[in-house]
Amino acid sequence: MEGTAPCQELLLDFEKTSVSSKPTEATVPYDERLDVGKMGYGCQHYRRRCKIRAPCCNEIFSCRHCHNEAASLLKNPFDWHELNRYDVKQVVCSVCDTEQPVAQVCTNCGVNMGEYFCDICKFYDDDTKKGQFHCYDCGICRVGGRDKFFHCKKCGSCYSNSLRDNHSCVDNSMRHHCPICYEYLFDSLKDTRVMKCGHTMHCECYHEMIKHDKYCCPICSKSVVDMSKTWKRIDEEIEATIMPEDYRYKKKCSHCKSYNTRTIAPPVLPQ
Repeated sequence: MEGTAPCQELLLDFEKTSVSSKPTEATVPYDERLDVGKMGYGCQHYRRRCKIRAPCCNEIFSCRHCHNEAASLLKNPFDWHELNRYDVKQVVCSVCDTEQPVAQVCTNCGVNMGEYFCDICKFYDDDTKKGQFHCYDCGICRVGGRDKFFHCKKCGSCYSNSLRDNHSCVDNSMRHHCPICYEYLFDSLKDTRVMKCGHTMHCECYHEMIKHDKYCCPICSKSVVDMSKTWKRIDEEIEATIMPEDYRYKKKCSHCKSYNTRTIAPPVLPQ
């Protein structure tokens, strides 16, 4: 298919970022084989003892993120593409270089190619301190520990237990792009923040927004922090300012008592 050759050009650059430390022992007892090379292989995204063959371009990469990054750097925009995690059928053991169907244990050398393994997502990771788990409602693997998260069916994603019955639900709030950096949020590797209004964005984007004195949601303009003192000060300034009645509190929300700059209804035209 088109794009195979360009992907191959970038493959070597991404392979240089992989870390490997093959065992020096000629033979390893059977009961110790599973842990051979653990945490010694992988890329900047994951510690794992296998690589994947991308069925879309038939090239080998350390993980799907390495593939997507390589594909996004291709000169021809028509060659850009992303790897569907569910389509991966073949992996290559990093310890013995044997290509084989997706499985947790290498069929040749017997090592555990990933301490954590999900046969649905075709996902491997040796760093189990992340607390990986597969959410069947999300359809993908998450990190942080299954016992620390719940799945909100209306929002369509896993949220921290601290938000259970304590957040505003927005239909599929995580299945859109961050309003600041425009990266897709649902399967982003970055931490995500749920704002008071229920909309979501990356934590780092949120803090950057606050740093620039922007205190309202980019999507709905509702306040993302407690602005009650500010609204009170504006009320006092308006009370002390002589203004025509038609303009007093014109932009104040009668529900949340805030001052919005985004109108929610078209102006009423004179008859």
